[in-house]
Amino acid sequence: MSNIYRSNILKSQKRAFSEGTVLVDEDTWLFFEIDAEEESELEFYINHEIRLLREDTWITGVLLENGIVATPYERIRMLDGDRIQIKKNILFSLENLIGDISDDAFLQFITTLNNLNYSLYDCIFCHNHLVFLGGQKMKQGVNFINFDNGDEVCAVQHHFTYFKKKRDRFEFTLSTGKRIVIENFNL
Repeated sequence: MSNIYRSNILKSQKRAFSEGTVLVDEDTWLFFEIDAEEESELEFYINHEIRLLREDTWITGVLLENGIVATPYERIRMLDGDRIQIKKNILFSLENLIGDISDDAFLQFITTLNNLNYSLYDCIFCHNHLVFLGGQKMKQGVNFINFDNGDEVCAVQHHFTYFKKKRDRFEFTLSTGKRIVIENFNL
């Protein structure tokens, strides 16, 4: 699986963007996030991917200082009241973890997560034990990942053994009591 294919899977994840409204208070640019019902300074999101709604079309670009959105073709100044979407970051520890697992394990994990109505962007906690094993020949342990989609919580235990063969086992437990276990072996 190519990095482009993985990247496309990540781009197709639900809830990858926070949606809200631009507010201008004197010289301060603010972002009022609809779901969280809170505001933060847009300055925090400089150089993030952003979508700006203009004439019923989302324009994708990068947020610059002073409310400017840079697209491949132009620079657009945002206005007070503009509707925007700001790309969320995946937790660093989760990003490292999905980069370390095999393509098959990645695809099975993402597919199961999405089928349970969760997105990688719903991750609220990730303990990546693989990071602490460094260059050891035999890597064995458990990673703990928690997701919250706004309706339910999902806890995932990723049991792994990487030696002559690679073994990944993902145990999904939802707050409803539903459980799913998937396993992946790579020779």
